[in-house]
Formats: sequence, C-alpha cells, structure tokens
Amino acid sequence: MSGEILFLAHRIPFPPDRGDKIRSHHILKALAELAPVHIACFTETAADRAQVSELASLAASHSTVRRSKPLPLAGMQALACGEPVSLTAFRHRSIARFVARTLRERPVDTIYVFSGQMGQYVPARWDGRLVVDLGDVDSAKFESYAAENSGVKRWLFAREDRLMRVEEERLARIADRTLLVSEAEAALLASRLSPGTSARIAALGNGIDITTFDPAHAERHPQLAATPGPHLVFTGQMDYPPNIAAALRVARKILPQIRKVHLAAQFHVVGRAPTAELRALDGKDGVRVWGEVPAVQPFLAAADLVVAPLTVARGIQNKVLEAMAMARPVLLTPDAATGIGGEDGVQFAVEDSDYALVARALSLLEDPAAADTMGVAARRFVIDNLSWPATLAPLPALVGRAPKTEGRRDAA
Repeated sequence: MSGEILFLAHRIPFPPDRGDKIRSHHILKALAELAPVHIACFTETAADRAQVSELASLAASHSTVRRSKPLPLAGMQALACGEPVSLTAFRHRSIARFVARTLRERPVDTIYVFSGQMGQYVPARWDGRLVVDLGDVDSAKFESYAAENSGVKRWLFAREDRLMRVEEERLARIADRTLLVSEAEAALLASRLSPGTSARIAALGNGIDITTFDPAHAERHPQLAATPGPHLVFTGQMDYPPNIAAALRVARKILPQIRKVHLAAQFHVVGRAPTAELRALDGKDGVRVWGEVPAVQPFLAAADLVVAPLTVARGIQNKVLEAMAMARPVLLTPDAATGIGGEDGVQFAVEDSDYALVARALSLLEDPAAADTMGVAARRFVIDNLSWPATLAPLPALVGRAPKTEGRRDAA
C-alpha cells in the first residue's frame, strides 16, 4: 500500500507524559516514517495546546479540538440516545468534518483508530484498511468500577460496561486488525465477544524509551537525596481511580507498617492532578504528594523502592517499565505485572495482599544489594525485550506497509 494514513486519537500524542499518550506518541512517530499522516485528536490542557506545533511538524494535516464538553452534559446526552458516555464525551462536529474532508480530498488508504472512543468517526462505508488500537479493554475497566461501587455509581458504571462492550465488538467486527497492549488483554477482549464473532485480534505491546529513562543520565532528586529514608515512590496520573486507590493503599495500609521498622520511611506520590483526598495526606506521617513535576526520573533515581500495588490495571503499566528502565527495584501486584514478562524475584517483586506487600518491601529495604541486583536485571530485561523499536516492529505489516522481500537473483 502506498497511500496516506488517517490517525484518530482521543488525546493529542504530545507531550508523551502519561500512559496512553506515550503509546500513541510512539505509534504516531512510527506511522509518520511509513507514509504521510493526517491527524485528528482532542486537547484537554494548556500543556496539550502548547504542543500543537509539535504535532503539526509531524502531520501532513491535522485537526485539534479542545475537549470542553462537561461530563454531566455528555452523560445526559448519552442517556438520551442510549449510548456510552465514552462516545458522547468525544463527539465533535469539527473532527467529523475534518475526517470527511480528508477522506474526500486525500489518497488515504488506512485509518488507524487509537482508543475505542474514536471509532465513531470511521465512515460506515469505509472500504480501506482499518486498524483499531484499543490499548486495553475499557468495558472491563468499567465492569471493575461497578463491582467496587454501589447505588447510582454502580448502575452508571455497569451501563458503561454494557454499552462499551457493544462498541468494542462492533469495532472488532469491522477492523482488519484490533490491537491490544498485551496477550492477556487480547484474550480478554476475545472472551467478551458474542459467540461466533469474526474478529482479528492481536497484541502490540508497549515499549520504553531506554535513553530517556537511563539511570546513567539522571541525578537523584536533591530533596530525597538529602532526607533520611528509605524512600518509596509511586508515579502516575493522580486523578485516575486505579492510581488513586493504589496510592491510598500505600499511604494508609503499607507505609504505616513499614514505618514501624524504618521510622523515617517516606512515601512520595508523583504525578499530575492529585485529588483533594490525596493532597490532604501531604506532609502527614511520611507522605509527600508532589503533583505535576518536570520529570519523574529524579524521583525514580532516588527511590529505594518503587511501588505499584494496583488492584485494577488494564494493559502494560508504563510506570512499571519506567522504573525498571531506571534500574530500580519494583514491588507490584499481579495485576500491575500483567503483560510485562520477566520473573518474580529476578526483575521485580510481586505480591498481592497488604501483609505480603509489607513483608516483601521490608525484605528488599533490608537487603540493598539484592534490591540493586533486581534493578540491574530489570533494566537489562527492558533493553533486551521492551524498547519501542522492538515492540513496534510488527507495525508496518499491520498497516499494510511491510517491506517487500525481493527474490534473490544469482549472477549469470
């Protein structure tokens, strides 16, 4: 195929500073090396909008729309038309017009949909190649939220699960290939489709920028370096419910037990948009809530232990890959370890219950040499298996642009 590509994303792939944007950023860059790419996406923050020029430098053409529709309005629209909120929240006439104009005026032969919210923009009569990158199974995430809540919230999350499951199945039926971030997520999607559904589902994993996340090029954060520890670090988008729950779990259940042995132990929550509940913990009982920071590498470099005790984790956790690339020992739950590969006790430590997480944390903190050995093994593992060039090697074939292998001709 030699035409152009239309790339639809629910968030601008710049800057690559959160899980979904990191993935879309690297995929978009790889696609732009294969063909001219036309990009339609949403912005949410001033930082997003400051990156439009970076997007423009990569795009053959682009449309960026500020996502400003209030969630309650999106919810009312969704209830009125029987759709999931995830679709109405990302519906905008400007994006639809851009898609129609681009497909009418440009020789686009491939549409790459990044995230299920954007599949609504694919024309019903599109007959070119369609790749739908769901990343992870959103409907399953809403199912988990429903199980954890009650009353109206439980009903709303269960409704979103049910309706997004229908949308995910619709996209899987029409796509030439539906991509998930791991084999486990691919199997999960397949298990949630109606019997007899014809769908081509595959895994395309996340990677890590091993140059950006390199302990040889990162200084320890000066405040952590100058303060007695040990220091436990958690990174992530801190208005995301699974991250909130994990951070609260450490602050309320795990850190207090560690501080019975290590009186000066501190827990650092690093990431943008911490909720009021998290901010209220800052400065109390060894907890520091930093909010958005210029870079997470100094915090990771200064961490005695990186923790990721998530109970809901869809796909491969970038926060875990970043810590591993920085050669830090990582303590995580089975959910957070899904899709990474590696071995418990070699490249990271895996435990489930609060009691087991505390015991494993104390073991690692009391044996710094073993913790350092684990960190070194973690970095070697991601270098060998999880760099972005390695994980995206299948991408050209997925979008119909695999290099042709010419037949060998012997000399006469």
